[in-house]
Amino acid sequence: MNIEEALVILDTFLEHGLSDVQEIIFRKAWEGQTYPDIAESCGYDANYIKDVGSKLWKLLSQAFGEEVTKSNFRSVLRRRGLQRALPTQNSVLSEKLQPVPAVLRQSQPTSRAKDGISGSSLTIEKQDERKTPAPNPDFLENPGGSVPLNSFFYIERPPIEERTYTEINKPGSLIRIKAPSKMGKTSLMHRILTHAKQTGVHTVQIGLQRADSQVFTSLDKFLRWFCANISRQLNLEIRLDDYWDEDIGSKVSCTLYLQEYVLEKIDAPVVLALDEVNQIFEYPEISRDFLPLLRSWYEDASELEIWQKLRLVVVHATEAYMPLDINQSPFNVGLPIKLPEFSLEQMQDLAVRHGLDWAKGEKGLEKLALLRAMIGGHPYLARLALYNLGNQTVTLEQLLQEAPTIAGIYSNYLRHHLANLQEHPELAIALKRVVTSPTSVQLEAIAAYKLESMGLVKLEGNQAMPSCDLYQLYFQEQLT
Repeated sequence: MNIEEALVILDTFLEHGLSDVQEIIFRKAWEGQTYPDIAESCGYDANYIKDVGSKLWKLLSQAFGEEVTKSNFRSVLRRRGLQRALPTQNSVLSEKLQPVPAVLRQSQPTSRAKDGISGSSLTIEKQDERKTPAPNPDFLENPGGSVPLNSFFYIERPPIEERTYTEINKPGSLIRIKAPSKMGKTSLMHRILTHAKQTGVHTVQIGLQRADSQVFTSLDKFLRWFCANISRQLNLEIRLDDYWDEDIGSKVSCTLYLQEYVLEKIDAPVVLALDEVNQIFEYPEISRDFLPLLRSWYEDASELEIWQKLRLVVVHATEAYMPLDINQSPFNVGLPIKLPEFSLEQMQDLAVRHGLDWAKGEKGLEKLALLRAMIGGHPYLARLALYNLGNQTVTLEQLLQEAPTIAGIYSNYLRHHLANLQEHPELAIALKRVVTSPTSVQLEAIAAYKLESMGLVKLEGNQAMPSCDLYQLYFQEQLT
């Protein structure tokens, strides 16, 4: 959904539409700008913009019958666009909705009488009584990989998105996103990069999982690969040999290449996002030099103006396996973001987006609590469950009964983990201890961190426990 489509949907809910200032704030907030940014760019007093913005979210909350904030208004609009589409036979509004994606126009139509009581308790009560549109299998999104930028099924986790959007606007900033596998790290990273692009900065994304194995044979090869990738994505000529000097070493050569060539050459700041940084932990001879190098660039921004043009996003599943000097680690500086599991309310929101009418209200929460007990609030496991429930290929009762078995919807996902464990017997032994113990278990540090990065255990120090019932039940059976 883009901003114009969102404004069309707003017009169907608001009796008198938005004022000029409200529309400015709505548009700028959609782009991820903060109130001070909006005030500065539009020439208004910051307190005035904040006051109008606060009243705007209250107005939308009243119109939609649910809390609307600067952090969640995009997701509310996407959901309402699907669930509250106006009748297409209304010719005037039909013309306005032509640019809206077909999925919004195909939603079950509902009526909204503009009778002067918009936003009243009566209107809200009637909205709550409406049925969610019947699931459309063509619309439901098969989960896998990162969630697309325009996906109706992306669930925000306030205030995380807003905090990262604000932070990435700061010169020389560093954001660290940590979470186990398939928790939404890359999805959030893509949204940070998209926000950054909208502010006019350059973006570079480097996924370490895509590097050939030979890249990791030496620090020199890795840093040359690293710099070449940055140059290509910025459409700069690759000039490694002009700056590389074996007498001063690879780290200094890499630093000079970025400082004296890349950052000098580009006309705007650059956001450098490093995805799956934990991949490098498997190569201690590289990571013990590269990770402190990242830290040094971040610290250089406080002294050298040129380094303020570099903003870093570091995405990782766990901390480094090997100990790093506290003054050299990039994992204790910048803005730390630890992605949480979905709350029960967020799972309910996602269930409603999948067209599951039974998930509404207190009774819906009670049913979803059973699902959450099985899978935790793991975003991928939740999306996979709701996708199958939305397609009506399985009932909730059947899903819960079969979840930890080879007949369940998670069988392929669980077999993938099992295969990894079988290739690493030391991890299988460690996990077996965890899932068969009635209390948390102390594990050797490397095994604990690797199991955490796979998402199979939760850690408190070196004390490990199963992440959810699904893993405990399945691996109790498979690892005996």
